[in-house]
Amino acid sequence: MASLLDRVQAQRKAFDINAFANEYTDVVWRPFSGVAAGEELVENNFDSYVTGLYKANGIVAACIGARMLPFSEVRFQFQQLVSGRPGRLFGNESLSILENPWANATTGDLLSRMEQDASLAGNSFLTVIDGRIRRLRPDWVRVLSGVRGDPSASAHDIDAEILGYIYHPTAIVNGKRMEPTLLSPARVVHYAPIPDPLAQWRGMSWLTPIVRDIQSDTHATRHKLSYFENGTALNVVIKYDASVSTADLPKYKALFDESYKGSSKAYQTLHLGGGADASVLGADLKSIDFKAVQGAGETRIAAAAGVGSIIARLSEGMQGSSLNAGNYGAAKRQFGDMTIRPLWRSVAGSLATIIDVPSGARLWYDARDVEFLKEDRKDAAEILQMAAATIRALVDAGFSPDAVIDAVEADDLSRLTGQHGGLYSVQLQEPGTNVPASS
Repeated sequence: MASLLDRVQAQRKAFDINAFANEYTDVVWRPFSGVAAGEELVENNFDSYVTGLYKANGIVAACIGARMLPFSEVRFQFQQLVSGRPGRLFGNESLSILENPWANATTGDLLSRMEQDASLAGNSFLTVIDGRIRRLRPDWVRVLSGVRGDPSASAHDIDAEILGYIYHPTAIVNGKRMEPTLLSPARVVHYAPIPDPLAQWRGMSWLTPIVRDIQSDTHATRHKLSYFENGTALNVVIKYDASVSTADLPKYKALFDESYKGSSKAYQTLHLGGGADASVLGADLKSIDFKAVQGAGETRIAAAAGVGSIIARLSEGMQGSSLNAGNYGAAKRQFGDMTIRPLWRSVAGSLATIIDVPSGARLWYDARDVEFLKEDRKDAAEILQMAAATIRALVDAGFSPDAVIDAVEADDLSRLTGQHGGLYSVQLQEPGTNVPASS
């Protein structure tokens, strides 16, 4: 009988999980988190997150954009690993699939889709078909896990492993449901930067903990819209004379709405007759401190996104001392150090699955051309000047120039071991020593 790995290496194969489980009795699918045996699904409703949160809330869209746009600016290179220490960056033809993942696409397009899926679903899945990267909609992917040869084990067992991924679109095409496809772990990029603590393999959207905050912000926006739609006044109460028949009230209400409701009719003189009297229970948005209430909610959303209100360009971050260069610079450095660089590290490790990484190297990100993260030009020049002075001092001390440059770039002076040329500075020579003339 063919092994499991031989079976799942098939490029595109319709998959029947029951037939698969019956044939491969050495693989046991166990229940996990209330879903089918051995399967982990995206926990949130992807459609609801996209339409109800992302497309319906400007703050969520701004925060996802603040993460996605700088995230998509990076390039990928290989990085040498010498004695466990990172070294120089280099590239070869193996990186071409990341530079041109699909027709008319760039690395930035690939990373934008990955970060968008990770923000909304907590997971991004990719595979390679016919030499091109294909995005797998995250809520259509199931992670299969199990323990071979142990029917009593569970997905939480210490030797449980990912055995495959099932891609099963729920879309109906020409009246028929699409067939599922089984993919081996070696053919799937699984990017999940925030692990779900209740799952073994899948990730969690950063939106999940703040769904209530997002809903509150959406309701606050609706409240503001209603304020303008209803004539920029809150809770207008019309009191009619006791002689007015209850049956006539709907007609009077329709007449009032037609004459006064809506922002285009705000501030008109209100004319009432028949003993009717109008009073306002509320005053305006300022009286309920609307800006502060909504601004606090926006800040909580930006904090969960890892961007902060300054980077997300929210009103709370665009006022007072927040606008000075020092605060903006600190916010930018925090965003780069605590959000973007960890995400780049994670995505590089995930994409290495489908890349032929050279021996003694790793797939890594190259952020040197990311304008957003560049330090002040003066600071960069000073750093370069100090590096040049260090190189000059070490070369004058007799070390090989190439070895010195390599050690300074890697920030690892141990690489200079055994790289000395045997010639020393005049100041280190004993008095009367004949120093060989340079050729």
